[in-house]
Amino acid sequence: MSENQVDNSKRRFLVAATGAAGAVAAVGVATPFVLTFMPSERAKAAGAPVEVDISKLEAGQKINVEWRGKPVWIVNRTKEQLDNLAKLEDKLLDPKSDGKMQPEYAKNTARAIKPEILVAVGICTHLGCSPTHRPDIGPADLGADWMGGFFCPCHGSKFDLAGRVYKGVPAPTNLEIPPHKYLSDTRVLIGDDK
Repeated sequence: MSENQVDNSKRRFLVAATGAAGAVAAVGVATPFVLTFMPSERAKAAGAPVEVDISKLEAGQKINVEWRGKPVWIVNRTKEQLDNLAKLEDKLLDPKSDGKMQPEYAKNTARAIKPEILVAVGICTHLGCSPTHRPDIGPADLGADWMGGFFCPCHGSKFDLAGRVYKGVPAPTNLEIPPHKYLSDTRVLIGDDK
């Protein structure tokens, strides 16, 4: 080969190799930037919907899940517990759930999409304590007229098994019903009702 002749095959190889190396470098540099647009696990836990399997939740039982850093109760109420809800309306501050911040499907006696399943945020509306689940009827410390519900030991607020607040207690409103929907008969999605 003379001094003025160029080996085009080597040149093409070097151009292709340089281009491939540049592309790999560009992907390597761009990946961290693209990943910043994806929510972290902490961000997902902070606001992402939570799917819950309720297939093993028996009548009368309650399970706790976490959504947006809050405890959410899912209670499978018995027929007797549902029947008792109507008997309490004259003792409740907002028996029809007319207060603000309640989804339309919570504006009924059971405050639920499916009457037997209550989905409620387990935080007292007074000062943010977590009430205890007291499904027992007529315990000595809560009185003979107690039909089961939630009792906040911090300041004495009482809620029935639909999360409706009793009159004359410090809590000003019913327990919050989070947005939720049923994906099937045994799966609930908390945090999304659309």
